[in-house]
Amino acid sequence: MSGDVCVIHTWPCTYYAELEKRWVPGRLSLTPQALRFMADSTGEILVGFPLASVAEIKKEASHFIFSSLTILEKGGAKHWFGSLRPSRNVVFSIIEHFWRELLLSQPGAMAGAPAPRTRGEELTALMAGSQRRLEDTARVLHHQGQQLDGVMRGLDKMESDLEVADRLLTELESPSWWPFSSKLWKTPPETKPREGALAASCEPFGKEGIVIKIPAIISQRTESHVKPGRLTVLVSGLEIHDSDSLLMHRFEREDVDDIKVYSPYEISIRQRFIGKPDVAYRVISAKLPVVIPILEMQFSKKIELLEDALMLRSMKASPAAKKSTSVWHSASGLMGCTVHREPPSGDQESGPPQLQVSQPLFSEGEAKELAQILQRMKGLALDTETELERQDQALDGMATAVDRATLTIDKHNRRMRKLM
Repeated sequence: MSGDVCVIHTWPCTYYAELEKRWVPGRLSLTPQALRFMADSTGEILVGFPLASVAEIKKEASHFIFSSLTILEKGGAKHWFGSLRPSRNVVFSIIEHFWRELLLSQPGAMAGAPAPRTRGEELTALMAGSQRRLEDTARVLHHQGQQLDGVMRGLDKMESDLEVADRLLTELESPSWWPFSSKLWKTPPETKPREGALAASCEPFGKEGIVIKIPAIISQRTESHVKPGRLTVLVSGLEIHDSDSLLMHRFEREDVDDIKVYSPYEISIRQRFIGKPDVAYRVISAKLPVVIPILEMQFSKKIELLEDALMLRSMKASPAAKKSTSVWHSASGLMGCTVHREPPSGDQESGPPQLQVSQPLFSEGEAKELAQILQRMKGLALDTETELERQDQALDGMATAVDRATLTIDKHNRRMRKLM
């Protein structure tokens, strides 16, 4: 599936046809790589051009009265769009965001003479991206392990409280003439220190666990008011900032009620409240395809892919497959350059054998960098495996502790009903 098939947004508007000298009603569509306008009357695409060919996007006025959006191509062609809904500012902000991100992601396109990347540079970039994803996963997994440790400490505290409750119930059930009843009131001395330790260990995780930051277009409640900003994904929640880096809202991880994915480039985040309006933000960004897999990992039970976003599954699978095949093709190229090719038998008879020297696909520096990346990925993978095994054991112990606490509570409830 190509990037142009995925439509990011569509707006009703009019387009000024230069040859016919009239405004044509239709719809302006934005894709990750291009813009196109389709007429309502005929369904024909009147104009379409790649974002990479855009030289300037401006807000102007046609006939000095009507507000319009103009897009100037590098070849000199100028396109006029008017009657934009919900507003000209919204359409301008979104198109400008994707245009700028495309230019930033292709620095060589601005220079005019992009230098071709070698096979070693491509493979190094792929491996570095895989290392970053593995680091993000390990960071989230570590925070999850801290949460499981907090749950286990809470269960231990609950078990000690149930032991105190058992002593109190035994005191109430024993007759008044029982000589050892006063000793049952003594609580273990470690109860209060463990409670203090639990309170100290359950402090907020803080903002140091930043997973990823992306530029975005932010809107709240209505789509007619948008502003550029930034979405920050933390191991403990989400933060939304404006263009001046001022915090607009912070979603704690447990406070997020639902995340809806409308497309690979548009999501909404909502926090519900009782007795007052919900807090909801809509986020549009060219970098969201990188963030959505992280959100799926952190908010697996709260994220929802809507009908228009079901293509995200295939988009996630196909680039990964392409990357993996390219990695293996690069690796096979590296192996291929070490194979000694023997000349045909006819050439051996006709003349002396000549040494065939193949051009190396990797420089010495690229090979060292690849070795370092692979070494770090190996260490991360081993640490992740150890953490997963530890969390599996913690979950088994947690299930046993919960079952034991449930049985103890049921037994205490029966004993209290007999005393009443």
